[in-house]
This record gives sequence, C-alpha cells and structure tokens, in this order.
Amino acid sequence: MNHTKAFWLGVVVCAGGAPMMALGGTGQLAPVTVTANKMEEAADRVPASMTVFEAPRFRRHDLADLDALVSEAPGFGFQPFGQSGLNLPAVRGLSAPLAAYSSAALLVVDGVPVLRPQGFAANLGGVERVEVLRGPQSPLYGRNAEAGVINVHTRKPGDAFRGRLTAAMGSRHQRHMAAELSGPLPLAGLSLGVAADWSRQRGFIDNQYTGGHDDDRRDAGGRLVLRWRPSTDSEALLRYARRRFDEGGPRWGASGSARAAVASGYDSENRSGSEVVSLDLSHRFGGGLRLRSITARNAVDDRVAQDTDFLPADQLHIRRDNRFRTLSQELRLTGRAGQADWLLGAYLDRDDNDLANRQRRGPVRVDARAELDGDTRAVFGQWNQPLGARWSLTLGGRWESGEVTLDPRAGDARRTDWTRFSPKLALSYRWRPRLTAYASVAHGFRAGGFNPFAAGADYPAYDPEKVRSHEIGLKGRSPDGQWRYALAAYRMRVEDMQVQQMPSPGTVYITNAAAAHSTGLEADAEFRPGPDWSLRAGLAVNRTEFDRFRDGGADYRGNLNPFAPRLTGFVGAAYLRPQWYARARLSATSGIYLDAANRYRQPGHALLNAAVGRYLGDLEVVLYGRNLTDREYDAVGYQNGFVDVYSVPREWGLSFTLTL
Repeated sequence: MNHTKAFWLGVVVCAGGAPMMALGGTGQLAPVTVTANKMEEAADRVPASMTVFEAPRFRRHDLADLDALVSEAPGFGFQPFGQSGLNLPAVRGLSAPLAAYSSAALLVVDGVPVLRPQGFAANLGGVERVEVLRGPQSPLYGRNAEAGVINVHTRKPGDAFRGRLTAAMGSRHQRHMAAELSGPLPLAGLSLGVAADWSRQRGFIDNQYTGGHDDDRRDAGGRLVLRWRPSTDSEALLRYARRRFDEGGPRWGASGSARAAVASGYDSENRSGSEVVSLDLSHRFGGGLRLRSITARNAVDDRVAQDTDFLPADQLHIRRDNRFRTLSQELRLTGRAGQADWLLGAYLDRDDNDLANRQRRGPVRVDARAELDGDTRAVFGQWNQPLGARWSLTLGGRWESGEVTLDPRAGDARRTDWTRFSPKLALSYRWRPRLTAYASVAHGFRAGGFNPFAAGADYPAYDPEKVRSHEIGLKGRSPDGQWRYALAAYRMRVEDMQVQQMPSPGTVYITNAAAAHSTGLEADAEFRPGPDWSLRAGLAVNRTEFDRFRDGGADYRGNLNPFAPRLTGFVGAAYLRPQWYARARLSATSGIYLDAANRYRQPGHALLNAAVGRYLGDLEVVLYGRNLTDREYDAVGYQNGFVDVYSVPREWGLSFTLTL
C-alpha cells in the first residue's frame, strides 16, 4: 500500500473535528479560550470552523512556520509560489492572483492586519497561540478576510523570567539559531520580551552554468515587546518586529526541462523584508466595559530578481521592487448587557504603495512604475444573545468603504471606490453539556483595485469580489474529556470573481469576469487515550468550480478553480513521556490545477514527518525528518505553463533547546 492510500485509510479511521483543546496532564483535553470574535470566549462555543494551536503543540510537533501549521488545518493552504516571505492563501477553494496585491485570507498578528501576500509570513518563535478560522470573516475583519483568517498572538512578557535558546543543524548545511527571553524590568509595572532567529540552508537547484545553487535560503528576524501595566485594569504594549531575506530566487525552473537544474547566467535573488511597529492600549472600566486601541505601521519591501529563461545568455528576466506601507488604527469597545456580550469598533487605514516591475524580453526592456494608494474606513459590531438555557444568537455586521488611486508613470492618474456591508447571523444550540450545533450565514469580500501594469488596456479597474456563505457545524467532546471532535459543512457563492484574463498575447490583467460556487466538508478530531498518547486527524473535502467564466474565445464554465484541492488532511500521533517523546505526522493533498483552463497541475501527494526528542535536564535534544519518503510534487506549468515550481526534497536535522 502506498503512502497516499495509507493516509486516507488513516483519516477514515480517525477523522472527526478541529484542534480546539490543549493537552492536559491527566490524559484529558483542557478547554482553550480564544479571541476569534475579538472577545474572549471558549473555543468550542465559537459558531465557526476553526483550528487552534497553542505553543506546546507547534513546538513539539515541528510546526515551525505557517506552511507547516496549516498542514494541520484542513481546508487551508497556500499556492505553490516558491518564494520566502510571500504566501498566497488558498482557503475553501478561493485564492487571489499575485497581481491583485490582496489575498483571500487575512493574517492578523497581535491585532495588526497583513492585507496582501507580500509579508504574509510568521515565524512562530515567541508565539503563544494561533487561531485559524475558515469561512468569511469580513463582518469583524473587513477586506481580504473573504475565506478565512489566521490570528497570531505573541507571548506577553510577565513578572517571571523565562528564556529558551535553540541551535539546530541539518541537511544541505542547514544552520538555525533562535532565542526567546522575557521578564520584568527594574521599573514597576514594566516587562520586556525579545525573540530572534537566524537561518541558513544551501539550495537544491543546481545552476550548471555557475556551478552554484540558485535557491540558497538565508533569513533573520526578531520581535520585541515592551509591556507596561500601571494598574490591574490598564495595559500598554509597544511591539516591534522585523524580518529580512538575503536569498536566491524562487524555486523555479524552465517547464519541461531537467528537474531542479538550470543554467542561468542572470543572478536570481530575494532581498525582501518587513517591519512592523504597533502600540496596543487597553483599559477595563467598571461594569465590564473594555476599550482597546491598536495603532500600527506595517512596511513590506518585495525586492526580487528572477531569471525566466534559465539560460546563460541574459535574454529574459524580471525584477520587482515594490514598496508597501500601511498605517492602521482600530478601536474596540466590548461589554455585557445582562447575559449578552457585545462589541463595537471602528477601523481606518491608509496604503502608500510604490510599485516597480522591470522586464527584459530579448533586446526589449520594459520598466513599469506606478503609485497605488488607498484609504479604508469601517465601523463594525457584534451582539451575542443567549436565548434560554441552550440557544444562542450572534448578530454581526461591518460597513466598510474604500478608495484606491493609481498614478502610473506612463499615464494619467485615476481613482475608484467601493462600499460594502458584510453581515453575519449565527444560531447555536447547546445540544448536550459538551456538544454544540450551529448554523451561520455570513458575507465576505476581497477589495477591488487597479491593474497598475496593464498599460495596453488603459489600466482597468476591477470591483470587490463578494462571497456569501452558508455553514452548519457540530463541536463536542466526550464526557471523560479524552475525545474532541468537530464537523462543518458549507456552501459559498462567489460573485464578481476576480480572475486573470489574457485577451491577447502579452496582455494580462484582472477582471470580474467570473462567478463560482464552493461546497465542502471539514472534520478533524483529537483523542487522548492516556496521559502519554495524543492522536490527531483531519480531513477537508472541497469542490470549487466556475459557474461563469469566458476568457476571449475560451469558456471555462464547469472548470475547477485553480489551487483548489478536492481533498486535504492529516493524521498525527505523539507518544509523550517525562524524559522523551516521539511523534509522526502524515499530511496529504489531492492534485490541484494551476490555471483556469485546467491544463497544468501539481500532483497529489502525501508527506511524512517524524521526530524523536529527549530531555536531559533543561536541555531538549530532537532528531527530526521532513518528507521522509522524498516525495516529489512539483507544480508543473505554473504561470500559464511558463515555469515549474520545485518541491522541497527530504530534510533531516538535529536541534538543541535549552530552557532557562
């Protein structure tokens, strides 16, 4: 039996609902509190499909970054782009083209939104909890949360000193170092937390012309938080985060050529980076009122050079030198009215983006530049009202307006705007003390904009993409606390779908030329048969197809949306002893199409990861392996058949972590 068949057999045996419980020390699953609805509540009472990861889980189960983490969040994934620091989410069958400068899901780090795939990355060092929400979240989170949200919460420093130091080495000369330190400062009420990491690894794509590797990986980053608590009711957090890449190019090669081999005479590189500064203020008033303010500046540089003919002569290459700057401000007021919980909020942001796209096509050089700016204004609210002992009603909505201006260097400035109201209605029923059923209706949307480099089509604008979702679900756990399970079924209707069209050779731009529907089922479960064992499994089934899409003379009605796998899931097991542990995870996905014509695809695949860890006092030693079967699953024909994106081969490593 091959690994893919073994995986699906394991899912059939183990599947159930979403990891919303932490591991207890007595073989039970302890409840987890989340802020998915921007208010604290028990995870198993949130009327939405979600997966929650707490720090011990992603540390012990080798979930070091977002790619690894979403492998245990069925229905959530990324396009196979192959560039560090840039991720295009694909959730419930929906994703966005890179040129849209927006995404189908939102990344939120400590309340600060990441609105585009550039900068959509998070190292999990110093992170306390990650909440992955599936389905439209625009009523609370606004634009670009049309299919889901990844909510990252970093650890706050406290009154006790804590620290962790990690060093690792592995295949292809991998080297990694990380540190996390936090504790009180001499001044009363002040504490400081610092997390930093540094990584190097040799690439695996051989450049037969230069004798080197085209995809070496080098990055470094850090996070700092200063916390001030002048009283038990007030808190101020000043946060700073920075990440820089100094790497080779994306994991690309010429489509149809020898695998993982190029002969490039033009140096590909990734010099991208991000920097975020935020001020998070909160105060608790009498009567249960709490006010929170989050002010942030998010800066992302997307600086990439990429050879695209992969030959010694410099005939075809592209360069991106994009600069994205977003200032944002959010205010929230939460409280209680009798037995009801409520939230009111306001949000403002301003985008200041400078775009530069340079190409060489033989003797022709194209240098396209533009300023793409925008403003967003929103008010939102939510009301959770108990209806008797078992029923609960959630009403929410968000009014949001946006304005986008484009000033291309080779044309006249232009402006477009949009206004959206995104409602949500959810009804929950506490069937049994540990079993909840829910049904919800929610709207989501992705922001509209311009095509800044489509000069031949006069820089056309496109409208927001709109999603209407119906979802039913079930969440529960066994009376003895050993089982936890959840199940969700949904149907989404997508209107004004943003798709990439090619009306003539060399002319590519985004329009609202399609409509689609997405239907699916999500399930996963966790079982603790005793204090030493943890078993986990998840499964997502999805079908997203076009109801309408004509591209020139081609009719794509009935075709599957690109980057939308029919099946995704995982099976994991861990054996945890006081002095050592062992774990293994088999994650799998069915094949995906890479284009609307359904000509090019990435094959289905299953990946096996495993590790053994040993505690020697305060030192933890881990031997780990990833993609142990060395499975190849290249995206053949990415970018309309132009390139192949190579999958990462088998990796192994040894890490040492000292707890201070």
